[in-house]
Amino acid sequence: MLDFLMTPVMAQEAAAAAGQPNALSSFLPMIAVFAIFYFLMIRPQAKKAKEEQAMLSQLGKGEEIFTKSGLFGTITGITDKVITLEIAEGTKVKVLRSHIGGKADSIFKKTEEKK
Repeated sequence: MLDFLMTPVMAQEAAAAAGQPNALSSFLPMIAVFAIFYFLMIRPQAKKAKEEQAMLSQLGKGEEIFTKSGLFGTITGITDKVITLEIAEGTKVKVLRSHIGGKADSIFKKTEEKK
């Protein structure tokens, strides 16, 4: 008689256990999305920031550079945060080091290669 009462309960437990997905399979889509974001967005951005920091640390007096706003000039003074540029003869401008776009020779090389 007890078997008669226990059989429906055991059947419900078995159905509930079969319906539950594995814990790993439920997290697998989230892990895949994170991996895609990492390789398509986070990693390239970190690599570009590292290259920019290396370029900024190698700057010295007398180098021709351009700013992110489009000014070209020659470095006449450098501190930790500020670079003094001579953009024309006798015209000097102070620019934040973080706003330096790159070395001017890299721009001129690219335009010469296109010709």
